[in-house]
Amino acid sequence: MKLNLDGKVALVTGGARDVGGDISKLLAEEGAKVAVNFNSSANEAEAVAAAIRDAGGEAKAFGADISDYDQVNQMVDGVISEWGRVDILVNNAGYVKYQRFVESGPEDWKPQIDVCLYGALHCCRAVAPHMIEQGGGRIISLIGDSSRIGEANLALAAATRAGTMALGKSLAKELGRSGVTVNTVSLGLVQTSHSDADFLEKNMEKIVKAYPLRRIGQSEDVAPMVAFLASDQAAWITGQVISVNGGFCMV
Repeated sequence: MKLNLDGKVALVTGGARDVGGDISKLLAEEGAKVAVNFNSSANEAEAVAAAIRDAGGEAKAFGADISDYDQVNQMVDGVISEWGRVDILVNNAGYVKYQRFVESGPEDWKPQIDVCLYGALHCCRAVAPHMIEQGGGRIISLIGDSSRIGEANLALAAATRAGTMALGKSLAKELGRSGVTVNTVSLGLVQTSHSDADFLEKNMEKIVKAYPLRRIGQSEDVAPMVAFLASDQAAWITGQVISVNGGFCMV
């Protein structure tokens, strides 16, 4: 299926590597101009943008800490200055600390809330007026399945991403009349460069038993759904939570 994102401008938060990097590259392959957001991964973001340009696409790395509202607005202004519009926002960036709740405290909670919840709030607030003005857009947020079913040692990640999911449903109702769709992609365990490789190797047999497809996800498993939701083929899909999770969660 040709998704035909030609002329569209996409902003991918945390777009420098792993899931975000694959999303950035696939959106570019489908014709979008891609703003690759990074906070501390400047070299990786530049590499993703360079790979897109080398393949004939358009991309540029944009540094911003999404937990900082002013930085987010400056980034969005920069994207619009570069390409004149923003059509697609992918809220991919996140920060998760695997920890028992009773052993955690505010110093552990705040970074996760700031990035995962406030980050999505900041980015949606920055792009929504532009999407309304131009008469359409796509907002796609990534969360983990713990947000829907709960998971031990991930209480804060679950809580913050559940907030992002609720934000998406509410924005879908607010922004729909302006042609803006808002959807959420809920993920199972995806192996990335910051996964605990030793833990996965020692426990993989046990872990995959929770997955009907008997494997955990790879970053390339996620990007096609995001690209589809960003396209005109998904124009009548909004306010939904769509699973890309190997069958881990079926609610």
